[in-house]
Amino acid sequence: MKIKNIILLTACVLCSLMTKAQGTVDIKIDSLQLLIGQQTGITLDVTCNANQNVVFPPLSDRSMLTKGVEVVKVCPIDTQMLNEGKRMQLTQRYIITSFDSALYYLPPMDVIIDTTHYKSKALALRVFTVPVDTVHVDKLLHLENDGSGKLVDYHEAVKDIEDAPFSWDDWANVVYGSLLVILLMVLTFVMLVWLKQGNPIIRIIRHKAKLPPHQVAMKEIERIKEEKTWASEDSKEYYTQLTDTLRNYIQERYGFRAMDMTSSEIIDRLMQENDEEALAELRQLFETADLVKFAKYSTLVNENDANLVTAVNYINQTKQEVDPNAKAEEPTYTPEEMRSIGMKWTLRVLIALCSCAIIAIVVLIIIRLADLLG
Repeated sequence: MKIKNIILLTACVLCSLMTKAQGTVDIKIDSLQLLIGQQTGITLDVTCNANQNVVFPPLSDRSMLTKGVEVVKVCPIDTQMLNEGKRMQLTQRYIITSFDSALYYLPPMDVIIDTTHYKSKALALRVFTVPVDTVHVDKLLHLENDGSGKLVDYHEAVKDIEDAPFSWDDWANVVYGSLLVILLMVLTFVMLVWLKQGNPIIRIIRHKAKLPPHQVAMKEIERIKEEKTWASEDSKEYYTQLTDTLRNYIQERYGFRAMDMTSSEIIDRLMQENDEEALAELRQLFETADLVKFAKYSTLVNENDANLVTAVNYINQTKQEVDPNAKAEEPTYTPEEMRSIGMKWTLRVLIALCSCAIIAIVVLIIIRLADLLG
C-alpha cells in the first residue's frame, strides 16, 4: 500500500513539472480567400507561464511570409495575464497581402518559449484575380466576404461621379487673398492720386525772394503817389506813410532800429553814414512831417510833392545796388518742405511695395485655384 502511494505521488510531481514547462501555440487567419491587393490578418496566440521568455518569428513590415505573400504590417504584441498572474497569453497579429493569384501554402510559424521550439499549424490562402463581367458592362462586380470565409458576388449599378463637398479650409486662402488684393489696390490708388495731384501731406509755405531795401521803398512810394487824395485831404496820413517808408528803408539799409527812433535821432545817426549835403533835404522833410503830425501844420500840395521827390532822391543817392556778378544763393528748404519731400518718396516706395505684393498674391491665388479646379 505504501509503494502504491509513493508511485502516485511521484506521478503527480512529474505531471506538475510537465505542466509548468508546457506552452501552446495557436494560429488563425481572418479570411481564406482574397482578391489581388486585398489584405487579411493572421493572429498568432502563445500561452505559457508568466515567467517564461517568448520569441516570435523574426518578421517585419514589407518582409515576405512566403513567396508571393507579403507582410504589410507587424502589429504590437498584446499581453493578457491568466490564472491570477501565473500564466500569460501573448497575441501577435500580422497583416498580409498578395498581388499574384494562386493557392498559397503558409508554412508553420516557429515560436521559441525559453529554449523550446513550438510550431504552429500550417495555413492556406487563395488569391483570386478581379473578375471581368463582359455581359453586364453597365455594372460593377463587387465581392464581399459573407462571414464564412467565402467571397460572394454582388452586382451594383455604376454610379455617377459625385462632386467633392465644399470645404472652407480649401478656399479660405483664396478668399482672404482676394480681399487683401482689393485692399492693397484701393490703398495704392489713393496713394497714386495723392502723388499725382501733388498735394503734400504737410502744406508748404514758400517765401518769396527778399527784394533789396531801395526797391521795397520805391514800390511803397509809388503806391503813395497813386493815392493823391491823401496828399490834399489828409496830410497827416500822407506824411505818416512817407516817413514810415523812409524809416523802413534806413533801418534795412544801415542796420539800426530807425522805426523806434525820433526824427532828430535818425538824422544824428545818419551823420555817421552820409554827408551834411545829402541829409539837408531829408532833415527838412522830417521836420515838416513832425509839424504836420504833432502841431497840426497845414501844407500845400506843391510842398507835399516836393517832399515826395526829396524821399525819392535820398533813396536813389544812398541805395546799394546788387552785384550782378555775385553768386546766386543755393535754394534752401524749410523743415516742412523737407518733410514733404520725404513723404513723397515714402509714398513712391509704398506704392512699389504694394504693387509687388499684389502681383505675388495674385500669382499664389492662381496657383491655388489651379490646384482646386485641376
